[in-house]
Amino acid sequence: MTKTLDTPTPGPLQQLGRKRLILWAAVLTLANVLADVVVGSPLMVLPLLLDHFDTDQAGWLNASAMLAGAIWSPLLAKSSDIFGKRRILTGTLLLAGVGAVVCLVAPTLWIFLVGRFLQGAAFAAVFLTVALARQICSPRLAMAIVGVVTSGSSLVGIIEPFLMKPVIDMFGYRGVFVAAALLAVGAASCVRIFIPESPIRSTGRVDIGGALLLGGGLGAVLAYISLGRDLGWLSGTMILLLAAGGVALAGWVLLALRVDQPVIDIRALTRPILLTLLALVLAAGAFRSVLQLTGIIAQVPPDLGLGYGLGNGEAVAVLLAAPNLGIVIGGVCAGWLAGRVGPALPLLVAIAVGAVGTFAMSAGVSVLPVAVACGALLGMAAGAIGASGYNLAISLEVPERQGAIAGLVSVVLALGSVIVNVVGAEVLKGTQIPGVFAGGAPVSTVTGVYLYVAMAGSLFVVAAVPALILARATTTRDVRGS
Repeated sequence: MTKTLDTPTPGPLQQLGRKRLILWAAVLTLANVLADVVVGSPLMVLPLLLDHFDTDQAGWLNASAMLAGAIWSPLLAKSSDIFGKRRILTGTLLLAGVGAVVCLVAPTLWIFLVGRFLQGAAFAAVFLTVALARQICSPRLAMAIVGVVTSGSSLVGIIEPFLMKPVIDMFGYRGVFVAAALLAVGAASCVRIFIPESPIRSTGRVDIGGALLLGGGLGAVLAYISLGRDLGWLSGTMILLLAAGGVALAGWVLLALRVDQPVIDIRALTRPILLTLLALVLAAGAFRSVLQLTGIIAQVPPDLGLGYGLGNGEAVAVLLAAPNLGIVIGGVCAGWLAGRVGPALPLLVAIAVGAVGTFAMSAGVSVLPVAVACGALLGMAAGAIGASGYNLAISLEVPERQGAIAGLVSVVLALGSVIVNVVGAEVLKGTQIPGVFAGGAPVSTVTGVYLYVAMAGSLFVVAAVPALILARATTTRDVRGS
């Protein structure tokens, strides 16, 4: 049977009442808010954590939950296909809550990192809510809900610093983890009470060995990419970490080709799915790298005469708020549009918008209104890319493996973000101006900044190639798995 991009996913084609639909979207978005809180909120108390545990390892404290999420994702994704997506989502939220409690009471740094490892399970909430929505609603409604749940948490991200500040002032760094624990329990309870279980299950067992090899390998490689710049790319520890990750991933590939039910069936990854993943890894990296650049140039005063700079840091809030608002708009619109024309076309349009916003940042690096407008465009692109990417990949997979493919999309998005951020940082580092500092940090030449923008824009252009192939295939209804 030929599977096209707009082949509807089997599911309960029930007509949902408006109130029930809104309730489901709100509850699933709440679950995703936990993932943002787990990753982002500890950054607000990072100096307090470093002081409390008497350490200078900010990189590990910062990246630990995201790296743990990469390890958890394959296991939780496959388990959701077998045991039910609501059940695994509920357990994941509670596990993240336990991790928050461990961080709250941790007497040592190592116990704190154990808590962060458990909290990292919340990373799976995003793809689990997406896969669950796709199976409890008709395809058209599900695509709209996916747009909401993948982007709605960004709206909370705008007000989160203002909500967390009084909590931090009252309880110190522990306030962040108290909030995370309460949010985890509340979100898990709401999912269990209000959201129905996914009606489609796969048979068989979870390949635990394969999941550990894949998750461990991804975690090790991401740790090397994330921390190598600070700890030394060629240091013994980092080389050993990279080698261990490579061996684990090679072992997973060999195992996946031998067992009947691997955690991710490499042989079942069709050409359209691979094209989708390629477009997503490039586009996600491009967006995140520009967001990183925006935060850097917002700290550079224009009076340094470098040819770029947006102030002394006062512009950071508005520059970060604009993309968050754009993510919500882009995600919701892409989900709505996907229900009518399919997800491939919105993905292509989003990548094109991202390219325009990125190249326009060549002017925005020195003009604040232009930078804000570019940030909003990039946010809209990012929201639409995330929603369309999930919708497209799930539409291309059989229902029994939709949890696994949604998990793979999450890992690919994170992988692209980490890799391109690091490459961009190296570009700026290679063009630093000796003796010139802004806010205590060295700055780059304007040539380095323009090169950074060109790199990110080029990634969007390259990402448009597989997206265009997918969009054309949707139009002609002639997409076949290889």
